[in-house]
Amino acid sequence: MSRKFDLICLGRAAVDLYGQQLGGRLEDVQTFAKYLGGSSANVAAGTARLGVRTSMLTRVGDEHMGRFVRESLRREGVDVSHVATDPDRLTALVVLGIEGPGAYPHIFYRERCADMGVSIEDFDEQYIASSGAFAVTGTHLSTPGTRAAIEQAIRWARANQTRVILDIDYRPVLWKLTSAGQGESRYMPSDVVTAALQSLLPSCDLVVGTEEEIQIAGGSQDLLTALRTIRTHTDAPIVLKRGASGCVVIEGDVPPTLDEAVHVPGFAVEVMNVLGAGDAFLSGLLYGWLGGKSLAESARFGNACGALVVSRHGCTPAMPSRVELEDFMARADSIRRPDLDDRLEHIHHATTVRRTRDELYVLAFDHRRQLEQLADEVGAPRTHIATFKNLIAAAVERVSLTLPQRGRLGVIVDARHGAAVLNRLTRTDLWIGRPIEVPASRPVAFDPDDDTALDLLTWPTGHVIKCLAFYHPDDPIELRLAQEQRLRELSLAAHKLDRDLLLEIICSGGDRNVDDDTTARAIQRLYNLEMRPAWWKLAPQTPASWRNIVRVIEERDPWCNGILMLGLDAPEDSLLRAFADVAPIELCRGFAVGRSIFNSAARGWFAGTLSDEAAVEDIAARYQRLIHAWRDARRAAMKSATPQSVSA
Repeated sequence: MSRKFDLICLGRAAVDLYGQQLGGRLEDVQTFAKYLGGSSANVAAGTARLGVRTSMLTRVGDEHMGRFVRESLRREGVDVSHVATDPDRLTALVVLGIEGPGAYPHIFYRERCADMGVSIEDFDEQYIASSGAFAVTGTHLSTPGTRAAIEQAIRWARANQTRVILDIDYRPVLWKLTSAGQGESRYMPSDVVTAALQSLLPSCDLVVGTEEEIQIAGGSQDLLTALRTIRTHTDAPIVLKRGASGCVVIEGDVPPTLDEAVHVPGFAVEVMNVLGAGDAFLSGLLYGWLGGKSLAESARFGNACGALVVSRHGCTPAMPSRVELEDFMARADSIRRPDLDDRLEHIHHATTVRRTRDELYVLAFDHRRQLEQLADEVGAPRTHIATFKNLIAAAVERVSLTLPQRGRLGVIVDARHGAAVLNRLTRTDLWIGRPIEVPASRPVAFDPDDDTALDLLTWPTGHVIKCLAFYHPDDPIELRLAQEQRLRELSLAAHKLDRDLLLEIICSGGDRNVDDDTTARAIQRLYNLEMRPAWWKLAPQTPASWRNIVRVIEERDPWCNGILMLGLDAPEDSLLRAFADVAPIELCRGFAVGRSIFNSAARGWFAGTLSDEAAVEDIAARYQRLIHAWRDARRAAMKSATPQSVSA
């Protein structure tokens, strides 16, 4: 049957707070990274990254962390129509540390948490029937209300041929079998837990667990005995996770020894953090199994996903995309440290961290030097620049009310004169770029120039780092090397902080010749130095130059978000001609234009001849005309172009 979803995940959805200092006690950790967490949420995100149509069934609190969980799931492509908001409970938190091999302490803050408030009222039979599979975790059998919800969901799943997957997911602390400080404990015998799990086994189509989880489900510390007991309750395949050695798949009778079972070997990688490896394994396993692969083939996907996650910090953020998984599996024999493999890490960042690849219509008003000069010319205080930037922001907001695709609007604005604008617009769905360079610096310098990476760490994560460099591939060697060193430092900082980088390259100016190959050579040189920005921002080019640029980008970084064309204060008719030249180039995703839009209003406003409202109206009208002109040029180009001309 045709279903809306491939998979529904019911269970834990939380916020993970991961210690950023590695190798020491959790007591001594100073800073934490905040990630989406919880076993079911991890699996939902992990499968979605692999292309599975996944929906999440859970609850979050009516607070900031709950909104973070919902928004994070949505960003991963997970359906959140059944992520309910609990008015009384808080979103669960987990504090985790990486002390070293075998030492991964974690503290669960889950006392009466939101995801344990899931009830039958949160879903109906139609929702369960809309999916080909339904995955539940054993943790949600630990309270009467969540257990009743699982049992009802399974009844509806069985009635509608929706396959049921049990992720045993045993944490003794979540059954109140250990003290709250023993979150890392993985096994404690309990007849209550065993009975609860065994009550579900007859309804399952797949059972997955670690050795300890199989032991608790089977009610025996002897692994083979536990497996045989499980088999008396269900004919479902059993997948036994065995960490670095891989996994065992048992589809029929339990053999006399595990050596006689189907063993799927793991991948040899160095381990940073085992937390989340099981959720990554299940994500890969379900990606294969739900896609029609055999369990042995699917388990290989699971082992590969687990190997990638154990080499990284965090759970959900470490989950691979499909293209990343395929690349790793094709080269696994040569990759001992996935986190140090440049190609693999770039694919991971480009396919899981980078944000929108849609067309963007950006109003750039990060201008500092030009507006300071304008204010000085007319004798206006420089403090008026901040007021004027607020008017530009108001114009952007006005235009956003008239466009159906508001998410394609963006701004580039600085913190020197535009701090209030940044604070105001960060709460919207606008794309936001923010400059890091000192205006007109050559070689490029950063603001602040010391501890730039630490400063970037204070930026909101959604802010795209924008850097303008006046860079020509034939610059004097000392100048070129100095520029390249700074740009590479910035590129590495952006990658380590999981931030998008927009690199604006202007080759013109000075006494250097610029031809149809110049900008392409500049970009090629920066790629040779392992700089791969999410976006390029480039001046208008000739058609031949655009073709050369696109060829280089497609060869060196097929995951690049694209190019934004800048304006350089060009008149509107010149921009329209430039739009016509670039519109057939699919990789050019829009524009980032500033003075061409606001310069006229700025001169009138600073001189006192234009009111606030008139300035806003003028800027909004010019901005809107450019958006329509771009879209008209793109539609005309797409209508007349052949596929070859569009891509090249």
